[in-house]
Amino acid sequence: MTTADAQDPQDPQDSQDDDLEAPRPRLPEGFRIEGWETGAVIGSGGWGTVYEARTVADGTPVAVKVLPTGALGPGQRAALGELVAREVRFSAEADHPHLVRTHAVCTVEAPELPALDGAIALVMDRAEASLKDVLDAAGSGRPIDGAERVLRGVAAGLAHMHDAGWVHGDLKPANVLLGPGGQVWLADFGLATELDGTHAHLPPLGTLDHLPPEWWSQRTGTQGAVVRPTADIWAFGVLAHQVLTGGLHPFAGATARARSLSAQSYARGTAPLRLDAGLTGDMRRLIADCLAPDHTTRLPHTARDIAARIEDITGSPRRRRRRLVPAVAAGFVVLTAGAVAGVALLGGGVGTRDDDHDGGVSATVTDARRPVPGEIPADSDVPEALRPVIARAAHRCTDEEITPVLLAALIKAESGFDTNASRPESEEYGVAMWTPSVFRAWAVDGDGDGDKDHMSPPDAIATMSLYVCWLDQRFKQAGLPKKDLPALVAAGYRTSDRTVIEEGGVPARVRPHVDRVLRYLAAYER
Repeated sequence: MTTADAQDPQDPQDSQDDDLEAPRPRLPEGFRIEGWETGAVIGSGGWGTVYEARTVADGTPVAVKVLPTGALGPGQRAALGELVAREVRFSAEADHPHLVRTHAVCTVEAPELPALDGAIALVMDRAEASLKDVLDAAGSGRPIDGAERVLRGVAAGLAHMHDAGWVHGDLKPANVLLGPGGQVWLADFGLATELDGTHAHLPPLGTLDHLPPEWWSQRTGTQGAVVRPTADIWAFGVLAHQVLTGGLHPFAGATARARSLSAQSYARGTAPLRLDAGLTGDMRRLIADCLAPDHTTRLPHTARDIAARIEDITGSPRRRRRRLVPAVAAGFVVLTAGAVAGVALLGGGVGTRDDDHDGGVSATVTDARRPVPGEIPADSDVPEALRPVIARAAHRCTDEEITPVLLAALIKAESGFDTNASRPESEEYGVAMWTPSVFRAWAVDGDGDGDKDHMSPPDAIATMSLYVCWLDQRFKQAGLPKKDLPALVAAGYRTSDRTVIEEGGVPARVRPHVDRVLRYLAAYER
């Protein structure tokens, strides 16, 4: 797969977290801010830098967030002041073991460092890592260490916030801190806001990967964008899926913008919700409830209810219940938005029925396993060793066009099934002919060894399946002819979704390649 037309995973328009500014000036180690002394940098974000620090009097470890103000315009300075005031006010009013505390707000006095002189410094509880750090280091496909403890802590902290009449507004792994002794803290309350009745208003900020679908259809008025507790519930559902799968987002896409488009398609009912099949039944139902497609259908699932369900799921052994187990694909359980919405409105769990709720409603679950016509023929030229790998990868996608034989045809056209194939002139390698930089944006650990390697057939083929599944959905959303989807997917894999959509079909320059794919596909489907 070439990079010529591929969507750039580092496109700054696809992430609100990218920091494109010049390196920020930093305080030297040992710098004194009132009664605290700074140490090494822990991390940085859109507004400032966080340092490890200690109390001068007794050495108590803390963290200090330094927010420079000198280079800000009047409007930016006012916005920053509002965010700091909101964070400090919330921290003063909230008192809970799963909410990080802000102990003091100071002013940095550093005339020798003009860029930092007059900066705002917030002294906070010291964490050992953020949940984002842990997820970045995790292998996809498995829960992180202490996953249940983390989810209990996040849910308990969120429930306390909502009970007190506040919405977090920016729940994401970077804003969950992990402290010593297994402590879990919600952090960064710059966007936390107090409810005025059923909702509040925030500046139109947030993180694309964790914003609910309705965020994109509402208008931003003079008071800002409307935010409700159900936005935090959606964000918790995304976060819980990431925690339990080693970082996998429940919506496909190489960038945050692409994943948000997938979430919007699901909310409109034009794409299913695919949850990783490794999730337990109870957790799967809980996450599906959190990811109900709109505010109304998430409304019955309060943070307090979610916290209680997590305690129940992860706590002491319960009375065994008989359950109808949803049909599971090799990689994902698939739920339509309509099915999730219908069950949520009735107050039932998705795809569940137990001894206590014999009259419950079960959601329709799509079985992604393919009928025989889509499977690889026994007498085909597909190498025996690759057949189960290709079949498992194809079955991860629920779109009917993405079959084992289509993947086999794509691979044959790309590499002739040569696991060591190489085209250095175009930087394409391996059985699926991935360009390494593009592969990294979509990479799947297909063999579960904790590594994602474009030269590993299971990793390369599983990643191909994820990517072409996304292409198939993109072309459907764009209204391209359904009968042409196999050809369009083959073209998109050679170029990009954008190129195919802009040209309204298969670009002429890749038509010979696409024709080969279609010939191989026809032979396998005979």
